Amino acid sequence: MSEQTHLIDGQWWRGHGEPFASRNPASGEVIWQGCAATAVDVAEAVAAARAASYDWANRELGERIALLRRFGEQVAGAKETLALVIARESGKPLWESRTEVAAIVAKIDISIRAQLQRSGQHESDISGGRVVTRQRPHGVLAVIGPFNFPGHLPHSHIIPAMLAGNTLVFKPSQHGAMTGEEIARLWQQAGLPDGVFNLLQGGPETGQALVAADVDGVLFTGSTATGETIHRQFGGRPDKLLVLEMSGNNPLIVERLADREALLHGLLLSSFISAGQRCNCARRLLLPSGRWGDGLVAELVSASAQLRIGDAEAEPQPFMGPLISVAAVARLAAAQQQLADLGGRVLLPLRPLVTGTGFVSPGIIDMSGRQAPDEEFFGPLLQVYRYDSFDEALALANATRFGLSAGLYSDNCNHYQQFYRQARAGIINWNRPLTGASSSAPFGGVGASGNFRPSAFYATDYCGYPVASMERPVPMLPSQLEPGLSLNLELTP
Repeated sequence: MSEQTHLIDGQWWRGHGEPFASRNPASGEVIWQGCAATAVDVAEAVAAARAASYDWANRELGERIALLRRFGEQVAGAKETLALVIARESGKPLWESRTEVAAIVAKIDISIRAQLQRSGQHESDISGGRVVTRQRPHGVLAVIGPFNFPGHLPHSHIIPAMLAGNTLVFKPSQHGAMTGEEIARLWQQAGLPDGVFNLLQGGPETGQALVAADVDGVLFTGSTATGETIHRQFGGRPDKLLVLEMSGNNPLIVERLADREALLHGLLLSSFISAGQRCNCARRLLLPSGRWGDGLVAELVSASAQLRIGDAEAEPQPFMGPLISVAAVARLAAAQQQLADLGGRVLLPLRPLVTGTGFVSPGIIDMSGRQAPDEEFFGPLLQVYRYDSFDEALALANATRFGLSAGLYSDNCNHYQQFYRQARAGIINWNRPLTGASSSAPFGGVGASGNFRPSAFYATDYCGYPVASMERPVPMLPSQLEPGLSLNLELTP
């Protein structure tokens, strides 16, 4: 067990809570151990961030940019080591983990551009002076990260928040503890001032203590159930910033189109990349009734059954790695059984593959005409629904309390325009995999998927708040006083 797994005010600490471990989901092997942070540890980390906040916020933007770029250099220099850590801890194939590391580095320049474009100083002249709008940081922000992108997704908050002048306390997922520690060491190596970035390890109890601490806001990525709990905890606290990036029960509509090979590729990526453990994966596939749709279903089942599944470092590389834990396998198997009990027709059964690991085969179940729970089943379990008209497909797509992503594969431009206008989601793709997203655009959802604070390029919007100032070098008396006002001043020498 590592003795020092928490970074507080530039020093590595041993947590005072219960021991816990992070396991490689491909083998069940323990790859990281430590003790969770307690409420006392949380208070120490928040105090350190608070003490560092004034100096950090008042540094020139160019100095903060230089430090973030040095962090990017550290990540780039350790890219293979970090990719291996992510691959072993999340189970994602190495090719995919490498893209995650590249996304962290790319996030720096994207965040700088967003900061300058969306949050820079703006001025306009008024009579006898000027109006100036500047962004001010919130102070101390808590970042709570997910397991599926343990490096990239937390930095969608961390980088723009630090760039805006905030100091941070970061709690990774308990399934991403080793990745969190590796990243914290890279921040240290970049020469970041003590207290600006603090790391706390632990599970739900540590997260609850952090949310309850004296922070100015919480930036959360994870399940809707946890996000709603935090939202309730923040009820009646308008002084606290809350950013929620949560689950999705995402629909993907397919119409008859010419390029079936490109379509099939898009369906596989949308449904099963990262073993279906992306919040923007397709959960509900809506296909036209009739022979064309029947043929597509058969092709999809065949191609899905042939997906290479294996260890992150295997050669040749697999397409899919394992689910994050044995418990996740049990939850997904139970979800498949629940759907089957509701009348679903299993077209391709999801099966556990290796006892004691997270490996499963992808599953496809036809739920046409059935009422399925409006939940996100987080893994490679795809529901298929058949429709008779485009309007029916739209109604099915919108029959959810979630609103993260929605997609359409169609050659009909008019249908896409209708889909774009009516689909209730924060990400709407056309003839592209549903899992495709760009850091140069906003990323976030509505309904049970988020609280209208998209990240990626728009993260700078919530990482500070605008302060409007009406300014002039000296006071001026108007040429005419307001009615009922007189200034009879006796001037003294």
